[in-house]
Amino acid sequence: MPCQNYDRLDLSGLINRRELFRHTSSGIALGSLLLNQQSTAAMARRPHDPGKARAVIQLFQHGGPSHMDLFDPKPELNKHDGKPMPDSFKDLVQITKHGGLMGTPFKFRPAGQCGIEYSEIIPHTARHADDIAVIRSMYTEHNNHEQALWMMHTGQTISGRPTIGAWVSYALGSENRNLPEYVVLRNDSELPVDGNRNWSAGFLPPRYQGVHFRHSGTPVMYLNPSPGVSDKVQRLRLDLLQTLNAKHKESHPGIAQELQARIASYELAGRMQVSASAAFDFSKETRETHRLYGLDNEQTASYGTRLLLARRLVEHGVRFVQVLIRGQMWDTHQENANRTKQCCLETDQPTGALLQDLKRRGLLDSTLVIWGGEFGRTPVSQDGNGRDHHKQGFSLWLAGGGVRGGQAYGATDDFGYYAVKNRVKVSDLHATILHQLGLNHRDLIYDAHGRNERLTAEYDASVLTPLVS
Repeated sequence: MPCQNYDRLDLSGLINRRELFRHTSSGIALGSLLLNQQSTAAMARRPHDPGKARAVIQLFQHGGPSHMDLFDPKPELNKHDGKPMPDSFKDLVQITKHGGLMGTPFKFRPAGQCGIEYSEIIPHTARHADDIAVIRSMYTEHNNHEQALWMMHTGQTISGRPTIGAWVSYALGSENRNLPEYVVLRNDSELPVDGNRNWSAGFLPPRYQGVHFRHSGTPVMYLNPSPGVSDKVQRLRLDLLQTLNAKHKESHPGIAQELQARIASYELAGRMQVSASAAFDFSKETRETHRLYGLDNEQTASYGTRLLLARRLVEHGVRFVQVLIRGQMWDTHQENANRTKQCCLETDQPTGALLQDLKRRGLLDSTLVIWGGEFGRTPVSQDGNGRDHHKQGFSLWLAGGGVRGGQAYGATDDFGYYAVKNRVKVSDLHATILHQLGLNHRDLIYDAHGRNERLTAEYDASVLTPLVS
């Protein structure tokens, strides 16, 4: 049939939606991405309580930022710089490669009205000290990147489980059916360490995994329909594709779940072609906003673009946005001071811009921002001027979404080695994030192979009530 006759194409003789569902042998609905309804898996999932936050932006820092160079001032460590490590420092990755204690060359200064000390190399973040709650007493269970990543993302040191973004997607869904619930903004040129397991749905249905958006060029590949195709023709094409997909799914009941996820992704892409491009249109942003995020600076443009896009996505109803850095640049085994400073030069201005922009638009109160990596760095030197992986004590921070800013919670010892006061395990962090979204971590469950699974399943997790309202 010639292209000019597509507008008169009649699909009524093929199959209508009611017949489609009546003839689907698996009995599984195509889900909210297909017909603006909720899938069977999601129907029972509602906020357990009114939450302070409606969205999350996770600024994940692959590699493990050095807490004693950024958020956890240690004058005693500086005082004993170069002296032999204490005998109690036994839990190190390769202890034979470690030298003496190593202080920081960076100055710490009080910030905001709260007076919490921040490093001089993160001035843009420090300006928002009154909105930030720094946790200085985090600890985790493994010193290797992969296991620590699994722990921070999924709650356990084993692979194959859903990330917290997938849990949030499963629990709450999106406020905008034309956009995914869970979006990932990574560097376009390379996958991060551990690849797409950073945003995996694990044993949850595949539709809850993160969807990667590009930050350069077209955010979603092939988002724009072919030139010269009318909206009516495009809708007819999508209707036909939906019909063919449904018939294929009907004839392959054994892989119905995988096909459901693929069909849903096609349908979502189709809706995004029609109505979602507004979320990606930076032309409506002012020149001042572009400068604020550092889009005019080669050093900050890439990360700044991702953070500006993150703000626009939560503004358009996305629930969970995961922003990843270039590679694992915080993994400072050599030249820790220089490399940590370089990381800050690339990320600090956009980070401060995001907090400022969310606040002035009235979005910070309802958007929980999380900054941190999988672990910290050692307070002793590695190969002379580097720092190794460290699980026993490190820092991260929360802002917005009902967080009580202007505080530093918990503490490590005088050398920054061990979390000693108000120790916070990863499951406590996860319970707190869910709590701010109105979700009880004990009640958010999924039946996987006959077992009721939870994000915090293996741990006696507690909400960090001093940090939140």
